[in-house]
Amino acid sequence: MGPIATRRRQISRLHSISLYIAGRAFERRFELADHVKVETASLTNGLLSIELQREIPEAMKPRRIAIGGNAETQAPLQIEGEKHEAA
Repeated sequence: MGPIATRRRQISRLHSISLYIAGRAFERRFELADHVKVETASLTNGLLSIELQREIPEAMKPRRIAIGGNAETQAPLQIEGEKHEAA
């Protein structure tokens, strides 16, 4: 075989490999945090777009606790809790 025939075989082989790679199915999995919800997902021009929403339960949100004392002499004090991010 001459160099031109060899080159044509190489090009043909590369073309068939690229068709195999582009045509095969694939799967990708993601693990989301506990309080994350998928709002929307779309596949446009081969680009996957996913919109996520973080929903923090009431038990994890910061809260205020009133500390009472002698109601006649002083107004109640308040302690503000720090905001904790969901894991």
